[in-house]
Amino acid sequence: MENNKNNILVLIPIMLCFFAMGFVDLVGIASNYVKEDFNLSDTNANLLPSMVFFWFLVCSVPTGLLMNKIGRKKTVLLSLIVTVVALILPIVNYSYPMMLLSFAFLGIGNAIMQVSLNPLLTNVIKADKLASMLTFGQFVKAIASFSAPIVAGWAAFQFDNWKLLYPIFMLFAIIAVIGLGITTIEEEQEEGKTSGFIECFSLLGDKMILLCFVGIMCHVGIDVGTNVTAPKILMERLSIPLSEAGYATSIYFLFRLIGCLSGTFILAKYSSKKFFAASATLIALGLIGLSLVDSKSAIYISVALIGYGNSNIFPIIFSQALMHLPNKKNEVSGLMIMGLIGGAIFPVLMGGLSDAMSSQIGAIIVMIVGSVYLLSLITKIQHITSNN
Repeated sequence: MENNKNNILVLIPIMLCFFAMGFVDLVGIASNYVKEDFNLSDTNANLLPSMVFFWFLVCSVPTGLLMNKIGRKKTVLLSLIVTVVALILPIVNYSYPMMLLSFAFLGIGNAIMQVSLNPLLTNVIKADKLASMLTFGQFVKAIASFSAPIVAGWAAFQFDNWKLLYPIFMLFAIIAVIGLGITTIEEEQEEGKTSGFIECFSLLGDKMILLCFVGIMCHVGIDVGTNVTAPKILMERLSIPLSEAGYATSIYFLFRLIGCLSGTFILAKYSSKKFFAASATLIALGLIGLSLVDSKSAIYISVALIGYGNSNIFPIIFSQALMHLPNKKNEVSGLMIMGLIGGAIFPVLMGGLSDAMSSQIGAIIVMIVGSVYLLSLITKIQHITSNN
């Protein structure tokens, strides 16, 4: 009983870190405001989220190796400090180059955090409950994601300054640093020889690890893509201002929030196979809807379907990858989070195709490709699960 109580107390600062992890999703609404403030094209505006997620390619595997040297908790603390720096920069100087730099630091901090925080959770949660608790962490993360466009819209309306979002989020990041810093967590030691870069990347030769890696790329690409594109679809089809269209992003994250919360209980009791299949199907239906509908309510419904469907894809794939190679959790975590590079690749392709077609249909087409892959992964996930 005492051990359970201690685990609950340890979970509080860890969940604060999951909340700070959600700050990366401010890139969607922020990139739309920056586009408007500096009169950017879709291609240039979409460089902002790409600047964030590019660093998942660069930092993920080195972070996995760094955890082997300094431990998971210290690595998470480092990520929080980098995140605080990212949030300070726009306060110091608001310009397009400074926003690119801020987004880069946000990406570096978030890459380090995602690689280290998920395996840190395995030190306080039993393996059979990991998918469920990872989903709850995503629920907490989604609260921050959901809040970002609301806070930005409120600040823009009340104070004509959407950038007040930055000092507000920075305060929470500092609280997370303090909370985790004073918490004691006993970390397990990785078994066997510490992996190097070659050994780490060689894990992609494992069919399951590779499938999971590409699946996470598609999940994040759709996540960032919907975040960035939903307001643009409303502005393009209904000619409404960004301050109003931005709430489409909140709809997306509201249903991600609902999905993560319900998924916490569903995954604790039922098979992840069927839940993954249902989730991938909802994403596909939502994207088809965005391709066809023109009314605000129908667009919101489509965005909601994508939000709910995409809410549990990551924890299902991530937990299966970790459990597949339990003695290589740090390295596998690094590879899986490197898959978040999809958040850099998708927006560039989406922006380019949207500009070429002079329509957001171009962006939707790119996301549909990712959705088709997730649907094709359903049978593979069933095969993988049955062997674990």
